[in-house]
Amino acid sequence: MKQNLSPESREETQRRSLSWQLIFILGIVSALGDVTYETARGVSGPYLLFLGASAAAVGLVSGLGEFIGYALRLLSGYLVDRTRAYWAATFIGYGLILCIPLLAFVNRWELAALLLILERVGKAVRSPARDTILSHATAQTGRGRGFALHEFLDQLGAVAGPVLFGVIFAVRQSYRDGFNLLWIPFVLMMGTLAVARIRVPTPEILEKESPAAGVAGKRLPPSFVWYAVFTLFSVAGFATFALLSFHWTATGIFPAGRIAFLYALAMGVDAVAALAVGRLYDKIGLKGMLLIPLLTLPVPFLGFSNNSKLALASVVLWGVVMAAHETIMRAAIADMVGKARRASAYGIFNTLYGAAWFVSGAVMGFLYERTLSGLFIFVAAVELLSLAVFAILHRTLTSVRTQSEI
Repeated sequence: MKQNLSPESREETQRRSLSWQLIFILGIVSALGDVTYETARGVSGPYLLFLGASAAAVGLVSGLGEFIGYALRLLSGYLVDRTRAYWAATFIGYGLILCIPLLAFVNRWELAALLLILERVGKAVRSPARDTILSHATAQTGRGRGFALHEFLDQLGAVAGPVLFGVIFAVRQSYRDGFNLLWIPFVLMMGTLAVARIRVPTPEILEKESPAAGVAGKRLPPSFVWYAVFTLFSVAGFATFALLSFHWTATGIFPAGRIAFLYALAMGVDAVAALAVGRLYDKIGLKGMLLIPLLTLPVPFLGFSNNSKLALASVVLWGVVMAAHETIMRAAIADMVGKARRASAYGIFNTLYGAAWFVSGAVMGFLYERTLSGLFIFVAAVELLSLAVFAILHRTLTSVRTQSEI
């Protein structure tokens, strides 16, 4: 016997189905984007070394690129909240991935650095808008599960790109041939993004919000401040893959042709770990964020060793930490901040995240050339600080819940 659903139930079912479709399509967009730009991030250290850059330059470029790319999200998030131009910002941001195939035509490390930084600018333009679109969709699917599915699909591309690049490099011994291949996923990515825009032109309709939440959502909650500080400290101690791979190549732990495959391994770990981390978040909430400092701390100790097995272990841990960054950190903002200020919150969060990447790249690059023991002390200090801030964040959230129940 066919069950008759009320109009409200049918509408809710349709909204949930459309939400899953949007998450899936945007996941494909991100996967194709990752085939392109994550490939470049994975080999940027050895490529800049090949073009004549120093370790300090590699650390500075990777850190500066992340900082500029994230700092601009403060502005782009604010503008998206004011204009609600989610799709326009997303298209412009993804369009700047064009800079990566253009790396095939440069012969100076300074020009390569400029293109890498411009791609990060594109990331800054699209991320608050895209994450806000996803936050509306994940309201129907569960924050952790929704962001986890997106991250899983995203990282499939992050695995495929470096593997393809590594195969071409192994056969042709040519960075140029590898970068030229990336024109194909770039074109496919832009076409798939157009499909998402046509399918869901107004993503805000996917999320319902109570009147009380809407009023509260016009302000950023106090807990968000502590959350942002936790992000700053925990990410500042996270070694960039560019600097790690520079160390492996310069010391001969791994040959240059194997770096792309190692990055693919990290992205594969990220993809699988994201599904587990997303489910963990839906079960225990922000407590799952304790994984971040606890797993970040061993990465440089393993990665900057002279042992290939320890370095390989650092690759696996690096992938797990990235999964937590991309899943838990994004989902938590959607739960903490109302719709009216969410893009701004993503912008603020990502600006601090980028500042932390800049500190990580610049400080660790500087310390790497002078004293590894100093580098290890720096990492231990900032991760311990992040744990202290998390304790304050947890107390703040507990106090807010207690007051709301009174």
